[in-house]
Amino acid sequence: MEKLLLRHARILDPSSDLDQIGDLLLVDGSLQQVGGTVEASDAQVIDASGMVAAPGLVDMHVHLRDPGFTEKEDILTGCRAAAAGGVTSLLCMPNTKPAIDTPETVRYILDKASQADAHVYVAAAITKGLQSEELDDLAALREAGAVALSDDGRPVVHSRLMARAMQAAPELGMRVVSHCEDLDLSKGGLMNEGAVSRELGVPGVPNAAEDCGTARDIALAEAYQVPIHICHVSSRTSVAMIRDAKRRGVQVTAETAPHYFSLTDALLRARDADFRMSPPLRTEADRLAVIEGLRDGTIDAIATDHAPHTPQEKADFSKAPNGSIGMETSLAAGITYLVKPGLLTLRELLRLMSTAPAKILKIPAGTLETSRPADLVLFDPEEQWTVDPEKLHGKSRNAVFKGRLLTGRVKLTICGGKIVYRDGE
Repeated sequence: MEKLLLRHARILDPSSDLDQIGDLLLVDGSLQQVGGTVEASDAQVIDASGMVAAPGLVDMHVHLRDPGFTEKEDILTGCRAAAAGGVTSLLCMPNTKPAIDTPETVRYILDKASQADAHVYVAAAITKGLQSEELDDLAALREAGAVALSDDGRPVVHSRLMARAMQAAPELGMRVVSHCEDLDLSKGGLMNEGAVSRELGVPGVPNAAEDCGTARDIALAEAYQVPIHICHVSSRTSVAMIRDAKRRGVQVTAETAPHYFSLTDALLRARDADFRMSPPLRTEADRLAVIEGLRDGTIDAIATDHAPHTPQEKADFSKAPNGSIGMETSLAAGITYLVKPGLLTLRELLRLMSTAPAKILKIPAGTLETSRPADLVLFDPEEQWTVDPEKLHGKSRNAVFKGRLLTGRVKLTICGGKIVYRDGE
């Protein structure tokens, strides 16, 4: 019988509003006791004084690039990066090659993920080949193990197809997660349309490209009285529309990413393609609106939109694909830009990064419940570190927080009762 005892941690579990100094005992990988003082003379002991023990993070927006683009990332390396960031459960997006639009591809991912350092959940494609022309066999995808539906990387262009998917998903126990974008408005744009893009003479993507997509999907959710989850919210108008929809009782949830509450399009002056993503970094007014959305409950979750690309792809500013990596820096970014300035409490941040996304996806995560395989992260909320892309654990280096001094360092990650990451090893 293997026993692991974490002593004197600050135990923070948003699922039960637990916040106390105490011990955690794991026996054969399961949490047996959470809180209080534990005596276990035969246990391996870790002194967690000054550290926080919390449910493993749930990242509901990740591109693992597998199958088809494994030079950028694969399931095993992506989950290694997840573990280093305290992420124990993640939802992988379907824009692979082939797209995740068949039961066989769903099963391939889940089979490979059985050996990974995080729990992998699958968002299968809504339409065949992500082409917005023909609906996939959603029931077959669910039967194969997918828990969500998305054409992420692109929107579902045809509203009728999107409506059919949104109506079918609840009966299948699935969640539709939507990339909201009007492709006509964003076509050719490389960054946010505004003062900085005009200064650089670079084609821009207007806020309206995101806002039109958000408005449509909210309208569908309201008309058919079904849920919708809005991905990577970056625009102040989209925040306002989601807030208003929630007040009317529309079943809408939303996520944002760390770069949208911490960075702006001013960084694009350096013409560094690592700061190009979709939707793009926007203005200070948008950044502040995203933060307010997190504070007042308009935005339900923080996800990373972890999107690995090779250095060669990112070398040319005008030709590079959109996306940045983020799982290893997400917790620290939240502490640095939200908790330290007093915008959110640490418990509120952890709810946004663990309990809330688990609830949206209806997966068994985001809690420190006892008598189940342990998914937890132990981190030092005060340790400062500088992000060095060469020291990250995935295959790609397009880290949006590169060179920045962040606060909050993951020290230990346990997934399914197994230690999958230990700082310094």
